[in-house]
Amino acid sequence: MKNKSFRLIFLSLFIPFLLKAQSETELNSGWRCNKADELKATGSQISASTYSLNNWMPATVPGTVLTTLVNNHKMPDPFYGMNNKQIPDIYNKGNAYYTYWFVKDFAHKKPAAGRTVFLNLRGVNYNCEIYINGQKLKAGACEGMFLRQSHNITQYLKADGNNRLAILVHPAPVAGNPNGGQGGDGTIARNVGMQYTAGWDWIQPIADRNTGIWDKVTIQETGAVRINEPHVVTLVPGVRLPDAKQEPAILKTSAELQNTSAKPVQGSLIYSINGQMISKAVTLPANSTTEIALPALTVNNPKLWRPNGYGEQYLYSSDFQFIVGGKAVSDKRNVQVGIRQIDTKSNELTHSRQVAVNGQKIFIKGGNWIISDAMLRFSDARYDAEVRYHRDMNLNLIRIWGGAMIERPEFYAACDKYGMLVFQDFWMSGDANGRWTDPAKKDDQWTRRKYPDDHSLWLASAADQIKMVRNHPSLAMWCGGNEIAPPDDILTQLRDVMMPKLDGTRWFIDYSNSSEMSYNTEGGNGDGPYGIQNINTFWQHKTFPFNSEVGSVGVGDYESLQRFIPADNLKAPKFDGKKETVDSVWDYHKYIGYDGYIKPYGEPENAGDFAMKSQLVNYDQYRALMEGFSAHMWEWYTGSIIWKTQNPWTALRGQMYDYYLDANACLYSLRSGSEPLHVSYNPVDGNIVCINNGFKIKNNLMLEVKAYDMGGKDSVLTRVFVSIGASSSQKILSLKPVVDALRKKDGIFLSLRLLNEKQEVQSNNFYWFPNTDGEYSGLKEIKKVALNATAKQISQGKVEVTLSNAANAPVAFFNRLALVNTATKQRVLPAFASDNYLSVMPGESRKITIDYPQAIKDKLQLQLYGWNVAEQVIVVK
Repeated sequence: MKNKSFRLIFLSLFIPFLLKAQSETELNSGWRCNKADELKATGSQISASTYSLNNWMPATVPGTVLTTLVNNHKMPDPFYGMNNKQIPDIYNKGNAYYTYWFVKDFAHKKPAAGRTVFLNLRGVNYNCEIYINGQKLKAGACEGMFLRQSHNITQYLKADGNNRLAILVHPAPVAGNPNGGQGGDGTIARNVGMQYTAGWDWIQPIADRNTGIWDKVTIQETGAVRINEPHVVTLVPGVRLPDAKQEPAILKTSAELQNTSAKPVQGSLIYSINGQMISKAVTLPANSTTEIALPALTVNNPKLWRPNGYGEQYLYSSDFQFIVGGKAVSDKRNVQVGIRQIDTKSNELTHSRQVAVNGQKIFIKGGNWIISDAMLRFSDARYDAEVRYHRDMNLNLIRIWGGAMIERPEFYAACDKYGMLVFQDFWMSGDANGRWTDPAKKDDQWTRRKYPDDHSLWLASAADQIKMVRNHPSLAMWCGGNEIAPPDDILTQLRDVMMPKLDGTRWFIDYSNSSEMSYNTEGGNGDGPYGIQNINTFWQHKTFPFNSEVGSVGVGDYESLQRFIPADNLKAPKFDGKKETVDSVWDYHKYIGYDGYIKPYGEPENAGDFAMKSQLVNYDQYRALMEGFSAHMWEWYTGSIIWKTQNPWTALRGQMYDYYLDANACLYSLRSGSEPLHVSYNPVDGNIVCINNGFKIKNNLMLEVKAYDMGGKDSVLTRVFVSIGASSSQKILSLKPVVDALRKKDGIFLSLRLLNEKQEVQSNNFYWFPNTDGEYSGLKEIKKVALNATAKQISQGKVEVTLSNAANAPVAFFNRLALVNTATKQRVLPAFASDNYLSVMPGESRKITIDYPQAIKDKLQLQLYGWNVAEQVIVVK
């Protein structure tokens, strides 16, 4: 472990920048690259415009070496089949194999006197050497995957504006042995980087360990004074209700002002928001960076930001400006502000932490997130789609797992937009950092407990990343690591010094399953389990009171499987009553078993049949999971976080939508089970349980429960007016004797609805039950339904679908809707349906809307199929 001074590392490497400045250009195209050990030229020679790049490959920047090689067809797609095994791994080949030069010619003239130009790199993995126009920018290498870099390049620019940038990128010093363990042999954690790249139980290793210029590169021009790290803190005291006049909120603002000139500069830092402005006159010493705090600002009757399901996510546009001489704008930064306050306290009944936003307690319904793309192919559109899916699942929190990274500002912007609170881990994991004994690990636990090698670099990176994302209202909690706290010297500095100084407004916990968050009375690790469970378990077995990781299965539908499993390997798993056997490609893609939960629907005939039946199990699993936790809110639980809800690789587990952004039944079951106002059936005691997540009591709701047999005949089991208290669950009545009697022979369908005084449906929940032997005998014999379907485009990017079932027909059960491109017959992705995997009752007509990217102008069709509905393809009119 290097005992460098944190202060020295911090000052020398951490030259920060946060938001897009007034004059900033992204260098995201036109890059070329070449393998370093195949070149004899020096960095000075390569960065000269006279050096020929004719034989160099086009490079993907932002991106990794492996991404570039795949894009140039030098390596196969590692997400398909077992292609990843064909790609040479850095552990076997050595670091030189993935050490590359990246070169970019760019236009920017040497600025006028008093102006400064910066080169900003938001992420390079792991070490780099930077040259511009034949000159090296720094004497040493720039180190660390998570340290942003900013370099004053004014003196290096050419007068004619024709410049060349050359960056030599070296991989992290320790590649780690990808031996099949969690994080391989664990030594990947000796670096300050992403641990999952050595492999985990949900992903195969990434061969280059994501070496490259993986995040944005920009050229920024300012005046003599640049605004760094603008900071806005919002204080919202008291208990606030939506749709009410609000008491004032207080804003505290500050920024770091960097004077790049050789003389003092006088000017004013100005902050403006919502038609209000505050300022402070300052004199900045030459060649200095000074943090300036502005006077507090009061916002009257503010529009507040609230989590998904609890109100609007209002965002104010605000600006920091530095003005020189009363008129010249030296620099300007825009900050989107969500006015809100997040607090936590211990719930003495559950013995877990309880979260409040704007004074109102929030029952946490979350999903675990690894990273958007395992090979770091990020985009604003992908971030927006993934976070929107989480919003559509009626979740209110995303936890960023500690084996990956502090998520990018674009992710946080999407969370701000959609109301997703964020629980952000730092870069530690119990597996690689020594919590448990593990024969797959190279070093013993005491040695791993001291990882990473360079604690000062870890702390400097943490300080930098805190400043990068701290303005986002969605950021709610900081966590020292996944299932383990950092080493004591790191933890003390991070928790007791750095957090109070750089943020200080958010809850910090030492590690993700600590007793401070969720007191463990069950024994074991304090989180999980991760496999399929009997749905009764979620209702009757009390588990960890704020479970940071609880999950299940998640295979996608057949079209999803076809995208990454070769045809010869599309074979249904076989369960012999004790264990499941699967094809080698399924196993390579980390399949976890459905055990005997498929068999009651009938032995799968093929992979397509298996995929369809697995969606039924998916739906039951995740709806029951969220219903069971929500039914015990504030009594047993203050929240739960599903492991996991997204998939950065083509894995066959823990996903509500696949890597290609195609949703499966898990997503829509969560959409149902997590809805803010929800009616549910407890399979253990037959109680109808109503759940109200809102801040106000719900009165005069009609609860209607109907049963349908396999021929479509309905029976009204109850109609009763109910009231449901604010932020609570309530048992209404038990229907177990009548439900059990009706399902005895063939099983039944059960429809639960809540209607308001206008007879508008507020919650609609539909169950299917097996016979008393646990077999879905009725479903196996149910008659086919000719479901009438129409589809019309009601606006650009939105289709309305109408499904109608005949009055004398059986239930049209479990229908999957998808938009397809008329020409290619491929699904349009992402697609956001208001409901899916839905059933239509006899005599019922249902309308569903499907949103899709507005940039898609192709002619579309609707694909429809269900359990007892033949596939049909309908033209979208």
